[in-house]
Amino acid sequence: SILKMSNYTTVTEFLLMGFSDIRELQIFYSFLLFLIYSAGLMGNLLIVIITTFDRRLHIPMYFFLRNLSMVDACYLSITAPQASVNALVNNRIISVTGCAAQVFLVVFIAYVELTLLTVMARDRYVAICHPLHYPVIMSPRVCLQMTLTCLITGFMYAAFHTGYTFRLSFCQSNLVHQFFCDIPSLLRISCSDTFSNKLSLIVCELVVGAGCYAFITASYVRIFSTVLKFPVKEDQKKAFSTCIPHISVVSLFVISGSYVYFQPPSDSGSFNDIILSVFYTVIPPFLNPIIYSLRNKQIKDAIRILMTRTLSLRNKT
Repeated sequence: SILKMSNYTTVTEFLLMGFSDIRELQIFYSFLLFLIYSAGLMGNLLIVIITTFDRRLHIPMYFFLRNLSMVDACYLSITAPQASVNALVNNRIISVTGCAAQVFLVVFIAYVELTLLTVMARDRYVAICHPLHYPVIMSPRVCLQMTLTCLITGFMYAAFHTGYTFRLSFCQSNLVHQFFCDIPSLLRISCSDTFSNKLSLIVCELVVGAGCYAFITASYVRIFSTVLKFPVKEDQKKAFSTCIPHISVVSLFVISGSYVYFQPPSDSGSFNDIILSVFYTVIPPFLNPIIYSLRNKQIKDAIRILMTRTLSLRNKT
């Protein structure tokens, strides 16, 4: 709603844009989102459980994978459940406080996701290109420090952008052209001067987004050049099978996110923006457990052992 004051109006709640105005399609999208969310959540939690309880997986690669799965579970939970419920009950209202919380969490988790993927690329680079120094370079202490750095800097990054966005005035229109609250959509409907906000977004996206992507790309270029020198074709195949899916998900995440954030905020929102947003908020955290479990022999073996133990315990009882 819009609260009328003496000579101006101020927004007290926002209206989120739905996937469709047709009731049947709203229900369809609701269940589709719910299925994707449920599958993604179960997949990520399964990886967390397996990498926690299987001692053979207590190595840096799976430490980061466990952290990524926890982040992905949180990432899915920020937008998908609410969007699913909103579509089902046809309620698009979100309070200003709820909108600010969603902006903070989306920016925070997206930042942590990208920086963790960058750290994972470094982990693979050290493991493949400097295997003898791997235990020293990627020691448990270093892994923990890297993860904490991602979280702390992510918190500061999200706090800055959330505070800087919600210092603006929102009046006249309260329709957010997105299925969740995000910064570009809020800048479109602000009645304040948003130039400094747009500039800070572009600069931060270039520094963080492009910086991380450049680091990941450079890491994989070195990895691939090293892998191609392997004398055994099977070793080459194994290395490529772990690296190519990783860089594919990173590319999808960065490219779709960058398009949404880099386009001029003055442009009116469209259905294409909503679909693109799905590609950086829902699809990567949904795909990560599938990619890392289906293409990883150790994860598959651990799942098989866990299922065998569970069945044997059930038969005993």
